[in-house]
Amino acid sequence: MRLIVLLSVLASLFIAGCRRETKRVVGVVPKGANHIFWQTVHAGAIKAAHEYGFEVEWNAPALEIDSSRQIEIVESMVNRRLAGIALAPVDKKALVGVVDRAAKAGIPVSIFDSGIDTGNRISFVATNNEEGGRMAARRMGEALGGKGKAVVIGFMPGSASTMEREHGFQDEIRSKFPGIDILGLQFGMADRAKAMAVTENVLTAHPDLAGLFADNESSSAGAVQALKSRNAKGVKMVAFDASEQLLADMKAGWIDSIVVQNPFRMGYESVKAIGMYLKGEKPPASVDSGAALIRPEDLEKPEVKELLFPDIQKYLR
Repeated sequence: MRLIVLLSVLASLFIAGCRRETKRVVGVVPKGANHIFWQTVHAGAIKAAHEYGFEVEWNAPALEIDSSRQIEIVESMVNRRLAGIALAPVDKKALVGVVDRAAKAGIPVSIFDSGIDTGNRISFVATNNEEGGRMAARRMGEALGGKGKAVVIGFMPGSASTMEREHGFQDEIRSKFPGIDILGLQFGMADRAKAMAVTENVLTAHPDLAGLFADNESSSAGAVQALKSRNAKGVKMVAFDASEQLLADMKAGWIDSIVVQNPFRMGYESVKAIGMYLKGEKPPASVDSGAALIRPEDLEKPEVKELLFPDIQKYLR
């Protein structure tokens, strides 16, 4: 009898321990992990997790275009019944199935950075990407005096966030600056070398290119290298997302301006939404994490410094 009671107590403790672990772990799945953008998202996610008593399980595909690997990561989290999942979908259609399965299993999913074609989410945290594209277009129109040839170096087909930036940029140019001829959209495919190559091809085909909009960090990094390799400092480039190198290139005059997001807030709000949901509170259906266009003269402003250089090591170390 004592043995039965002991086994019963041990089983109860084991089950309780498993439940505690499930409640404490939130999965965060970005598109990638190499860029400073995602590292900053990670720091923001950890801050929110600390506030709600969670641990963060951070897992990302090695390549930002690898939707199959991202699906595998999310499926593993669903199978292990994590308390919640915050996801930045690589592709707005490819990830629908696994997100729907998470919802069916009772696991709350918050979506961040890029949208997804399902309503099975508790919150959507992102930059207003279409407005970010329009912001870049207004600066481009001003820099070019409303005329000249311009090109867009994009991320990849199917990425909701960058598609919205591309649409916003092109629509704003066509409606407000009809004298600017948009040559088309080229994709860097999350590869700096590829972005550099396609930009060099555009420069070869159009030596009179006046403007360039690169709508993500890897495309921006590759495009500016192409401008340097061709000594094309006369091309007005508007980048999207900041890194130390891109900021240095802006200071040096290779980049006119950069649209900067707030990845720390993006990570924070996406995990906070899960925390609210698990406490029985209703998280906001959507959160605009914010963006700003900066130029070299803005870099010493306190609010810009805070946006560009949050203390992420405080959370990542």
